[in-house]
Amino acid sequence: MSDARTVSLFRNGRNQAVRIPVEFELPGDEAVMRKEGNRLVIEPKPDKSDLLEYLRAREPLDPEDLFPDVDDDHLPMREVDL
Repeated sequence: MSDARTVSLFRNGRNQAVRIPVEFELPGDEAVMRKEGNRLVIEPKPDKSDLLEYLRAREPLDPEDLFPDVDDDHLPMREVDL
């Protein structure tokens, strides 16, 4: 974990804002913020293109693996009168 720093809080209209020191800068233009108890956690927003790149790099899935034959060990169906 990086060393802790004291940072400045200020008002930006009705919002409270924080000055992020250069060594803590996040990539991109957006971030995800959440509270964990008294802690405020700010993380880079996940890049959706990473998922697309991952899916493109994967080998196509075999339909036999996706939909296995589950009836192999079952008795044949019997007629039922309703």
